[in-house]
Amino acid sequence: MQRRALLSAALAGGTLALTGTPAGAVDRTGTGTGTIGPAGAAGTVRTAGTTINREALAAAIEPLDAGASGALVRVEGSDGRWRGRAGVADLRTGAPVPWDARFRIGSMTKTFTAAAMVQLAQHGLIDIDAPVRRILPDRLPPGYTGTVRQLLDHTHGLQAVAIPHKTWSWFKEHRYDTFAPGSQVLWNEPPPYTPGERQDYGNVGYIVAGLVIERVTGRPYADAIRRGILRPLGLHHTYLPGTDTAIPGPHARGYELVDGVYEDVTRANPSLQWAAAEIISTTGDLDRFLTALLGGRLLPRRWLEVMLTVPEHATSWPDGADPTYSAGLNRIRLGGWELWGKSGDRPGYNNGMGATLDLSRRLVYSVNTLTMGGDLPVVSQRIVTAALS
Repeated sequence: MQRRALLSAALAGGTLALTGTPAGAVDRTGTGTGTIGPAGAAGTVRTAGTTINREALAAAIEPLDAGASGALVRVEGSDGRWRGRAGVADLRTGAPVPWDARFRIGSMTKTFTAAAMVQLAQHGLIDIDAPVRRILPDRLPPGYTGTVRQLLDHTHGLQAVAIPHKTWSWFKEHRYDTFAPGSQVLWNEPPPYTPGERQDYGNVGYIVAGLVIERVTGRPYADAIRRGILRPLGLHHTYLPGTDTAIPGPHARGYELVDGVYEDVTRANPSLQWAAAEIISTTGDLDRFLTALLGGRLLPRRWLEVMLTVPEHATSWPDGADPTYSAGLNRIRLGGWELWGKSGDRPGYNNGMGATLDLSRRLVYSVNTLTMGGDLPVVSQRIVTAALS
């Protein structure tokens, strides 16, 4: 009852209140400069004053390579903005990719789910370092020691049901199936390591995180994202579709190239991915979300640090490298830059977002890749390189 009372107070008026002040405003009328207020954190090597390389960005997407049908790119920051598009939204009509195209953001959903969880911790509804079994005793076996934080930074040790969902044969047969939340988890499988020792990236921790949010709030996990993030920030083109197979609004169609035939993979039931990878959004909404998150509008500094903390004592699995994932974000060090963001993909869509902590450089892109589950498309690699050149 106490938790429900806290929830009612936290959600008063239908939304969780934003904290702090806006990080600043960017000129959205062209390619002129704008001003970004300080985010209250340092950590980038290169910041304002490094001019956006518009020529390199244009060359990154035009012409597209043979592995993509379309691309949409947004670069913003203290040195202005650049937007670009290439390819087509529909192979039949040849229509261009809409500037406001919606797309399946895949694992970038994890950033939203993590932020919603940390907001609940901020409001006293959950202890971020509480054992998960304290919240889901009916799901987890005795002796499991993983915490809520470890669900979010991929050090929990829980195992997933093996499903080849990024193969054409599986997708073709199961694209419209509905999966119950939690059916993706091997609940009684012992962790192969002590929680906290390894960082093993995957969806399973975020499936369990969604269930934790629902158990704590007594409401669908999507409500926590809508009330705490989408409504306060005015993200009107970001959707949690549930079992809806369509992409609402303007969008580029997704394709899979199979034996010389372009198979349309746009429609699919995202319930398998659920709290880990179901969201549909736009480059504009994602830029606004990342700016508010890193700029301190969604979370006070103390709680934002939870999302920026990489587990130092874990080793990345299976390569043994230093971990790079925090709670819902990935620390990216490339070409003298340090960015925080997330990538994500679904059949037909390969995407990414990232920003320096001072918000002086921000990138959001979506590429319509023609091969699901493969390596990062060449055009995506070129976009990232050009954005930081």
